[in-house]
Amino acid sequence: MKIKELMKKLELLGTAQNRKVFSRHGFADNFFGVSFGDLNKLKKKIGTDDKLARQLWRTGNLDGRFLATMVGDPESMTLKDLDGWAKDLDNYMVTDCFSRYLASQTPHAKKAAEKWIKSKSEWIGQAGWVCLAVIAMSDQDLTNTYLDGHLKTIEKGIHKRKNRVRHAMNMALISIGMRNPALEKKAFAAARRIGKVEVDHGDTSCKTPDAIPYIKNAKAQRAKRKKKRSA
Repeated sequence: MKIKELMKKLELLGTAQNRKVFSRHGFADNFFGVSFGDLNKLKKKIGTDDKLARQLWRTGNLDGRFLATMVGDPESMTLKDLDGWAKDLDNYMVTDCFSRYLASQTPHAKKAAEKWIKSKSEWIGQAGWVCLAVIAMSDQDLTNTYLDGHLKTIEKGIHKRKNRVRHAMNMALISIGMRNPALEKKAFAAARRIGKVEVDHGDTSCKTPDAIPYIKNAKAQRAKRKKKRSA
């Protein structure tokens, strides 16, 4: 699919209701309001297309950038590419998609996360912690010592960081706590010392979860699914 054709398709898929929702999330312009359901349908149709993903990203259009993170090829992204995209980040939703769907799936995820979590930029900092949250759940090569070090960083600095970075750090704490019993114990202890993590979600119903009950509930749901599969 050609970029002009695809942008026209995105424009037609946008709805007034979705534009209202996006506006409540703080987006001022340059978006059509395409649902993630429709974006996922386009992703399935397009598959992986690195060239198209880069073209979509360069449009600066919110919906186009969402889709770019979904159809981009993680194996084709260099660390330099990731840094370049990260510098373009200007809102929390695209940052989350970029980190989850693309950056964390590349061979450079760990290195990028370690670099970005130190950034003073709200969006780059968020990207780093979201990447870390993802690889904490998926990269079996990460050691307990390595992840415990990040728990200490979270505990020491979470209340000092910018708004969306705090939310991402909290989610990283949750992911680390779900990895194994030893890290769960340390994550619970850190969460108790941290206390309530305050994040401004604007004019939305979104909330930043309390880590301990979230981990307990997620583990219970995981156990229930496992039991159901083995029945």
